[in-house]
Amino acid sequence: MLAISGGAAGAQTVGDWVLGNYKGAGYWFPGVAEKVQGGKVTIRYDDGDRETVSVDDVRPYNWTIGMKVECNYKNAGDWYGGTITSLGGEKIGIAYDDGDKEVTKTGRCRSR
Repeated sequence: MLAISGGAAGAQTVGDWVLGNYKGAGYWFPGVAEKVQGGKVTIRYDDGDRETVSVDDVRPYNWTIGMKVECNYKNAGDWYGGTITSLGGEKIGIAYDDGDKEVTKTGRCRSR
């Protein structure tokens, strides 16, 4: 296992579940660190996308019940704010701010 230190990521190793700043857009998506080398991390995001980013664009996975996130409601392409109500692997329960609820996949959610 390789470890990286310093920067926003702290100590991450291959196989860790992380949050990546996908395309540097300021949204943090969950995924798994597939490769860690030379200040770069390759992330396989929970939605299937892959990206190699600077260590500064990786955070330890920190989602918890009660945390605010945005999710792609019913995978229809629109993002809505809500609160995590349950977590189990890649399944996540969301209580949306408008009163709707759903259990979806972590790959359909993001945080700021």
